[in-house]
Amino acid sequence: MKKSAIALAVGVALSGLLAACGGSDDGPADVPSVSNPNKFFNRTATFAVCAQVGSSCEDSTPTAAEIVAASEDGMTLVYTNSLKGEVGFVDIVDPAAPKALGKLAMGGEPTSVTVLGSHALVAVNTSANFINASGKLVVVDIAKRSVVTEIQLGGQPDSVARSKDGKYVAVVIENERDESVNKGALPQAPSGYLTIVDTVGAPATWKTRNVELKGLATLYPEDAEPEYVSINDDNVAVVTLQENNHIALVDLPTGKVTRHFSAGAVTLTQVDLTDAPRPNSVNLTETQANRLREPDGVTWLSKAQFATANEGDLNGGSRGFTIFNTDGTVAYDAGNTLEHLVARIGHTNDKRSDAKGNEPENVAFGRFDGTDYLFVASERSSVLAVYDMGQKNQPVFKQVLPAALAPEGVLAIPSRNLLIAASENDDRATNSTLRSALNIYQYQSAPAAYPTIQSANRADGTPIPWSALSGLAAAPTGSIVYGIDDSFFRGNRIFEIDTSTKPASLKREIRITDPNGKIAALAATLPAAKDANAFDATDLAALVNADGSVNLDPEGISLASAGGFWIASEGAGTVGDAARPVLSANLVFKLSASGVIEEIIQLPAEVNAKQQRFGFEGIAESNGKLVVAFQRAWAGETQPRIGVYDLAAKTWQFMFYPLDAVTSPNKGWVGLSEITALGNNRFVVIERDNQGGPDARVKKLYRIDLTGVANGATLTKTLMRDVLPDLRKTNGLVVEKIEGFAVLANGDALLVNDNDGVDENNGETWLFNLGKLNLN
Repeated sequence: MKKSAIALAVGVALSGLLAACGGSDDGPADVPSVSNPNKFFNRTATFAVCAQVGSSCEDSTPTAAEIVAASEDGMTLVYTNSLKGEVGFVDIVDPAAPKALGKLAMGGEPTSVTVLGSHALVAVNTSANFINASGKLVVVDIAKRSVVTEIQLGGQPDSVARSKDGKYVAVVIENERDESVNKGALPQAPSGYLTIVDTVGAPATWKTRNVELKGLATLYPEDAEPEYVSINDDNVAVVTLQENNHIALVDLPTGKVTRHFSAGAVTLTQVDLTDAPRPNSVNLTETQANRLREPDGVTWLSKAQFATANEGDLNGGSRGFTIFNTDGTVAYDAGNTLEHLVARIGHTNDKRSDAKGNEPENVAFGRFDGTDYLFVASERSSVLAVYDMGQKNQPVFKQVLPAALAPEGVLAIPSRNLLIAASENDDRATNSTLRSALNIYQYQSAPAAYPTIQSANRADGTPIPWSALSGLAAAPTGSIVYGIDDSFFRGNRIFEIDTSTKPASLKREIRITDPNGKIAALAATLPAAKDANAFDATDLAALVNADGSVNLDPEGISLASAGGFWIASEGAGTVGDAARPVLSANLVFKLSASGVIEEIIQLPAEVNAKQQRFGFEGIAESNGKLVVAFQRAWAGETQPRIGVYDLAAKTWQFMFYPLDAVTSPNKGWVGLSEITALGNNRFVVIERDNQGGPDARVKKLYRIDLTGVANGATLTKTLMRDVLPDLRKTNGLVVEKIEGFAVLANGDALLVNDNDGVDENNGETWLFNLGKLNLN
């Protein structure tokens, strides 16, 4: 659990599922199959927490949904909103149409919640500071949404759980450390403990007992920091002591610690331990020896086994999950498989590579239609991995589910075939499109809808890591498309994607290189001195990495009629803006089929003199010409340009594109994101606003015709499709950056979004097949 809120389009082939779990593409023959192979979990709705504030989330106040519980009948969700100091209520009688039921102030920071009978039991932190810790258990009438009573706990609570028989509630009193003191090193008083609440009778009569946890762990024994608790059918509580890398079992009737043991360590191989930014993306080639598990979330699987999410905190985090026997022995450890899974589906958060990787935050367990499932929530990759637990000590990967940003709470409701994920991150205060949300998934007789793209393996058996798809181009025949990543990883690649499979298979990566010195040759023609208002040789040299790869910002890709590819690289910086000086120009690169730079095309000097930081966003070759789309208007202009470069004459012409007006309640801007040739001088462009989730309004495909249009003229446009309804079919928050569009040889139109390299993004990548559009 987080320290503080302050602080596959259809189906997944079994072979792909096994590959995502770390096996080969064909799947090892000895891997057991999953139960109920025709049933999967799919997201049926998303409830944005801001909907409690306004119907369209116009309010800019950040919100959070950290931990979630459900009423006994499974019809009402109760979640903690630590940022606002309240709990919220959501009606899920119809799980496809959740409704806001309001919120209730807690008089402190709610950290966890469970349900007992008609009451929600909320752990609330009321501490004045880290030394003077205090808290309370607030008993709430769910139907009336009112406080029944409050029970003082004497310290800062974190996790709370109830026993199946209703006799006990266990509250972890963490008394968390101050991370600003001595770099967060332990020990730091006061130590934590476990509080048992005897819940017989009316809530006002409930009594508490404390269980001492000091002196158990080898690490920092004088400062126990318990983190999470779960109770089995024998009324035994398992408590994780995260920073102490320890686990304790407590008999609730007697209040005795019956067993305790170290959570141990793992040696991870073929993982990425180096953060972005750096060239060459995610490298699953490094080893991390003896990494402490430091478990966070925990759940019982049976009376004799439990699973932990090994998020890590102080000195560890093994990037996976572990199944323990109650004697402390390890029955199963996930090793590097979660790291490989998120790399395979484009969800690696490379800015966390040197820390705790995907950070498994929490686990939940439930039996659906006779099959036991374990759910593992990854905080940094924003997914839930689902495992079939039908065979003891052999979790079998079933599927992966997309979640809103940073899932924290996970709740299985088997009685209604529902699964809930509470994602706490909400960056609205920074004008982000990311909103805290509750994702609702349903177990159903339907193929898995996510992922829509997953990669094959490299020669070393690790998945091809990918992310940040910013353009798309279709091969002239068949089902192959080519995507490209943008500047996030500073080592650009082209991806060959076979769309005939479900999910689509990213089969090959083509690294862009400059062995012939084309960039250096262009640099020799530019001024050597740095000029904030112009692109010079110093800026150009920075585009070449030491390993021969290049650091461009490819935002568009097109197949070249002579073979190979055209790439449109967006410039960086704005002329005359000291805060955003020009660091690169908008350039067109001709590449061979193997990614070697063969030619570089520049804009005219008089156009470069108007550069704004929103430049090239798409490229298409047609009828001997290159056509590039600028995202937004440049200096002194009111509309973005469409540039036309004659390949034979080597001359430019420019037209202007009339954008839709801004209509989002969150304001923002509208611009172009892609251009695709249809033939006969006709092109499709993506026009979108920079809004996502409930704020998204403009996500459209327009057709333009350049026939007979004079240099400097304003184009006319014809709406082909408003794709906002298509984006809403994911039942998640609407993705903001749709940036790739292509038309297959059979006429199917494909649309893909850019997930920003999972940087302040939940990582969802959706490859939509829109069917056959009317392109005339």
